[in-house]
Amino acid sequence: MRPQHNRLPADTRRGFAGSAIDRSRPLQFHLDGRQVSGFAGDTVLSAAIASGIDTIGTHADQPIGLASRSTPVISPASLANDPQRALPMARTPATNGAEYVTLGGKTISALGRLFQPGRTLGLPLDQPKALARPWRAMPGTVEPAGDLIIIGAGVAGLSAALAAARAGLRVTVVEANPYLGGHSGLFGTQEGEDSPEDSMSRLTGEVAANAAITVLRSTHAFAIRAGSVRVHRVELVNGSPQAKVVDLEAPRIILATGSLERLPIFAGNRLPGVTGTLDAYELAFRFGVWPGHSAVVATTSNPAYRLAMLASDIGVSVSRIADSRPAPASRFIEFSRAYGIVQAPGAVPSIATMTRKGGTLSVELEGSTAHALTTERLLFCGGWQPDLTLWHVAGGGSRWNPLRHRLEAIGMMDDIALAGSAAGFLTRRGCIQSGADAVDALLGRERHPIEDPVIDALYETPDGTCPVGPIRRDPESYLDGGAQLLTRPHPPRRRWPFGKAKDVSGVTALSEAPQPLSIAEVGAGVDLELIPHEAAGVVAQERVALVPLSAPSSEAPVANASPEPDHIPAYLHGRFGPEAQVVRLIPFEQRRFSPGALIYRTADADQPLLAIGVVLRQADTAATALVEAAAARANLPLSVRDHGRAIPVKIVS
Repeated sequence: MRPQHNRLPADTRRGFAGSAIDRSRPLQFHLDGRQVSGFAGDTVLSAAIASGIDTIGTHADQPIGLASRSTPVISPASLANDPQRALPMARTPATNGAEYVTLGGKTISALGRLFQPGRTLGLPLDQPKALARPWRAMPGTVEPAGDLIIIGAGVAGLSAALAAARAGLRVTVVEANPYLGGHSGLFGTQEGEDSPEDSMSRLTGEVAANAAITVLRSTHAFAIRAGSVRVHRVELVNGSPQAKVVDLEAPRIILATGSLERLPIFAGNRLPGVTGTLDAYELAFRFGVWPGHSAVVATTSNPAYRLAMLASDIGVSVSRIADSRPAPASRFIEFSRAYGIVQAPGAVPSIATMTRKGGTLSVELEGSTAHALTTERLLFCGGWQPDLTLWHVAGGGSRWNPLRHRLEAIGMMDDIALAGSAAGFLTRRGCIQSGADAVDALLGRERHPIEDPVIDALYETPDGTCPVGPIRRDPESYLDGGAQLLTRPHPPRRRWPFGKAKDVSGVTALSEAPQPLSIAEVGAGVDLELIPHEAAGVVAQERVALVPLSAPSSEAPVANASPEPDHIPAYLHGRFGPEAQVVRLIPFEQRRFSPGALIYRTADADQPLLAIGVVLRQADTAATALVEAAAARANLPLSVRDHGRAIPVKIVS
C-alpha cells in the first residue's frame, strides 16, 4: 500500500482520527494512472489529499490548490468521453480497484505525468470553464419526493425533518456531503448547550430511526423552483459510483444550506497549502487528514482560534494568528493565549508565495512587524456568508448587512422557507429551533420565538469585514474559493507612448466577469467597493442564479421560439420594468453569449444597476433576452457585456 503522508494516526486526539473512515479496510485506486491509497469511507478527494496530492494545476502561471469547493471533475477511465458519467471528487466514494481520469482542460500525456511534481494533477486551468460541471446542462428524471424536500442535513435540516415527520409529512432530505450533521463541530459549545458531536449524533440517530424520512447523501441540489429541486446524485451501483440528474418534486421546500467561508483577498490566496478553517477541520474530523506539521492562521472570525488550539493538541506548530480586527475578544482567544500562540491583531496577509523547496509557503503580513513567516499551511477564515445561492435561483431577495458584512435573505416565499445559518441564525440552538419554525411557516401554523443567544460583543467580538490585502499582479488574488477562478479586477494599465503595452490577464471591472457570480464573489465586490452595498442584493439576484429550472410543459418546445412568461426566471420579474419584453438579439460578430450576460444602451456602461436587460439563453445564431420595453420599441443597437467585452447587438423580431 502506498504511503498516505497526510493521514493522521488512528490514536490522534481531539476526534481527528477520522469519524467517516474504517482503517481496517484499506483500498487503492488509480487517478490519471497514479496509484492512490485510502480507506473505506474516504472520498476520492480525501484519499488524494491524504496521499499528498494538493494541487489541481496552473492558472495565470501559478498553482491552484485542491479543495472541497474547487476540484476537477473525474470520470471512469473507460467512459471519459461520456459527460453523463462525470463524477465530483468530493462526493464520489473511494472504491478499491477503480480507474479514474480528470476532465476539464487539456490533460497532459501519460509520459508527461512521469515528469510532473507528485503533488499536482497537472491540469491547465486558463481555458474558460476548465472546472465546469457538465451535469448542470442535463435534464433531470422526475421522481416524487413526498410532502417536503429539505436541502441540507446540518442540525437545522435534521431538526426540520424530525419536526415535519411529527406533523405527519413524508420528508426527503438532500445532503451534498457523504455524511450527515453539518459543520457545527468547528464552532464549539456555548453555555447550556451539549457538544456539537452530541447534537449531531442525537439528530442523525433520530432521523435514521424515522420511517417517514428519506435521506439522500452525496446529492447536490443546483437548481430549484416552487415544487421542484434538480439534484446531481452519486450512489454505488454494484460497487461502482454512478451519477444521475434527478428532478425531485414536492409541494414544500426548506433550504437549510448553511454558510460559506469567505476567502480573504490577498495575492496567492489559492496556492496549495492555503486552506479554509472549515475545510481543514472537516478533513481532519471526518477523514483523519492533516497535511504538514506547521501552520499560520489568518482570520476575521473567532472559530479559527479554536481550530488553532485543536491543531496544537495534535502536535501541529501554530506560529501565529493574524486577526484583521484591531482588538478582538473571545473565549477562544483567551484560551489560545494559554497555548502560547503568538497573536497579531490588526494584521492581514499581503502576499503568500511558494518557497523554492516547493513544500512550504512564505507569508507576509500587513500591519505586523514580523518578518515573512515560513509555514506548511496557511489557514484562513474571511467570515461567513449565508449560502443563499438556491434562494436566489428560486426568486428570493437579499440585502447587504453592513454590521455583519454579508448578504442576508429578505422577504418570504409561499412554498419555500429558510432555516439555520442560511436564514441568518448564529448559534447552534437558534439553528436547531429554526428547523421546526420553518416547518410551522410552510404549514401555516402558529410560530414561536427562536432563541439565538449571541454573546455580548464586549466578550465575543463579531466577525469583521473580509480581509483585503494590497493589490498585486503576481501572484493573483482570487475572489472566492470555488470553481470559477475569478481574479481581483486590476485597473487598466496606462499604455506607453511608443509601442503596445503588455496585455493584462483578468477583468478590469467586476461587471465584465464571466457569468454567473458566486454569492461570495458578490460579497467580495462589496468589500472591494466595486459594488455599492445598497446594490448588492440586486446584483446577487441577477448573477448568482446558476441554472434556472423552468416549469414543465406538456408540449414539445418550438425551435427558436421566445419563451413564455413562466419560462423567465422568477428573480427577473419586474427587474427591467413591468412591460419588459422577450426579444432575440443578433451580434454584429459571430458570437455566443453566456446566460446572465447584462445588456446596456452603450458600450461605455458597465454598472449592473444601469443594465436594461439580460441574456436568457442562446439559440442558434441568436440569443433570447429580456429587455426593458422602451429599448425593445426603439429597436436601436445595444451592447452586451460578456466575458470582459462589450459586444454590439441588434434586436430582431
